[in-house]
Amino acid sequence: MKKRIVDILTKSSLVRSFLAKPSPKWMVYVADLLLIAFSCGLTLAFGSSGRHSDSFLHAPVVRAMFEFATYAILALFFGSSRYIIRLSVIEDTYRLVLLVFSSSLLLTSVSLVSQVLNGYPYFSYWNIFVVGFMAFTLMLLMRLSIKYLYMSMSGVTQTKKRVIVLGSAINSFFLASALKSEFEGRFDPVALLSLSAKKIDSSVNGIPVENLVAEEIPAIFKYYKCDTLLFLSTQMELMRSGTADLFLRNNIKLLMLNQVEEFDVNSKSMPQLSTHVHDIRIEDLLGREPIKTENHQLRNVIRGQVVMITGAAGSIGSEIVRQVASFNASEIVLLDQAETPMHDMQLEMEAAFPDAKIHLFIGDVANRERMEHAFQKYNPRYVFHAAAYKHVPMMERNPAEAVMTNVFGTKNIADLSVKYGVEKFVMISTDKAVNPTNVMGASKRIAEIYVQSLFFYNRRQEDRNSTRFITTRFGNVLGSNGSVIPLFRKQIEQGGPVTITHRDIIRYFMTIPEACSLVLEAGVMGNGGEIFVFDMGQPMKIWDLAVRMISLSGLKVGEDIEIIETGLRPGEKLYEELLNEREHTIATHHKKIMIAKVRTYDYNDVLAHLDRLLKAVHAGAGHDIVAEMKHMVPEYKSNNSIWQKVDSEIASDTEGNMHEVDVKAVAAG
Repeated sequence: MKKRIVDILTKSSLVRSFLAKPSPKWMVYVADLLLIAFSCGLTLAFGSSGRHSDSFLHAPVVRAMFEFATYAILALFFGSSRYIIRLSVIEDTYRLVLLVFSSSLLLTSVSLVSQVLNGYPYFSYWNIFVVGFMAFTLMLLMRLSIKYLYMSMSGVTQTKKRVIVLGSAINSFFLASALKSEFEGRFDPVALLSLSAKKIDSSVNGIPVENLVAEEIPAIFKYYKCDTLLFLSTQMELMRSGTADLFLRNNIKLLMLNQVEEFDVNSKSMPQLSTHVHDIRIEDLLGREPIKTENHQLRNVIRGQVVMITGAAGSIGSEIVRQVASFNASEIVLLDQAETPMHDMQLEMEAAFPDAKIHLFIGDVANRERMEHAFQKYNPRYVFHAAAYKHVPMMERNPAEAVMTNVFGTKNIADLSVKYGVEKFVMISTDKAVNPTNVMGASKRIAEIYVQSLFFYNRRQEDRNSTRFITTRFGNVLGSNGSVIPLFRKQIEQGGPVTITHRDIIRYFMTIPEACSLVLEAGVMGNGGEIFVFDMGQPMKIWDLAVRMISLSGLKVGEDIEIIETGLRPGEKLYEELLNEREHTIATHHKKIMIAKVRTYDYNDVLAHLDRLLKAVHAGAGHDIVAEMKHMVPEYKSNNSIWQKVDSEIASDTEGNMHEVDVKAVAAG
């Protein structure tokens, strides 16, 4: 019968509308006054304090009105009706205790003064106690009844997702209580999972508390018929330290609340904590604390300057554009050859930074004349060079394009930066440039060599102020175009399989905003000629990354989705390095940024190599292109590639030359 009545009431649009909104403060205050008035009315039943007086002030009705006024004024002072009833029983109880205690203390003081002056108390002490007890009990019962009414009549508990909340501290308890009380909320907290080392066997506000024991995780979640853990953003560091894997291995879905926000009691609509809960992204579980930059000089340097970003429509370039715009650059030149992404970038910038002066310049960095037109037109003071081909297998098949864009495109932008007086040129490089095993990595290393040799050459020319050239070198960026994250997400959405090239392959990772923040800060601190490397934490196995992403999707590896090894791609290696064996680092004021001590090259020698390289590109001879790259970068050894034959030829030629030298030496001897 009760269930039927509740169903009828909850189907009523009027009732649902009433339930969906918190009661106004004035309504709760009026309800409290009615209950206080009822309690104070008991004064009439208890009569006088033992001595009668004909005075009007001692009339029972006047005494009752005095008590009522005392409670009413103090109720306003303590704000006992200020909080949303269904969410704040603990706070309400605390306020009610303050109200009753203070009112009783004040009335007792009046009675004591009266007893001293007149020989008898104005209120009987028993009367004060009964009124206080009744008022407190009735107001608390009203709040509990309203809370129960909302809970019973919401009719949505059965549709809520059952979750276990991590932690048993006050914030976790508040989160669980608030979510449990939400009208039409998404979650039903069924337990708290304590992080305490002590055995806990209790409940908080009716919510059971369990201890976090790794071996018991499957049994706990099975017992509560739940497959989801909810935790606070403040607990993220704990999750990164390995706790997340305890749950992922047991196919427990992870959800995070961004922050515990204070409820606005003046809000016209019911606040929903559920809207701040989101699925965990793989970016959240990098295994380290996110890198943050706090260089206060950065804004001062960028503000009011003309900044050019090449490759502005790419993953890295577009984020640099956003961050530069936030630093109030006077003009930002977006340079890229990708038409549609540039159009999308324009729409985004117009919406996000309507006051920013944005110039879109379509062009290929390998086109010297087109690039010169951009420099003539905008005369940038700072250049961030992110334009590059980056896909290893594709560049392995197209070495001419890799060289034209990554090497000669960089050369064009660097030379024009000198010609047009750019103050700083910051080049985005890659860890694949260290001991390269592929064309792409080698092309980026040659670009590094050129800009560094150009800087030192210009610095020796006393008659010119040289552009300061700075290189930044870092690893893979999570979520960038063409990276494994979007690929894995797509494969998971399609039901698998998830493909990786090798089970043991490992990579360094950082997020796009992290990488770009470090690029900007390195650009500010650089004096020229440096190659900055970033502390990217511990590398991650791509296999583990795939397993985590599948688990985060609520699926099981081997049951719902398979992981298949496809073999190393041409030019790919198992691990990347940020430094080679001959390179060392120098610390900077930022603990995450170091300067690599690298071999420097003579500018004229570099030009001679580039001249031969360009001739090979024009001849279209891939073999000769790769051979010249290997002569320029001796540590470049192809791996799993058709260009390994070039290594063999170079080795044979070297042995032959050494043999010829030995023969001549013997003859001379």
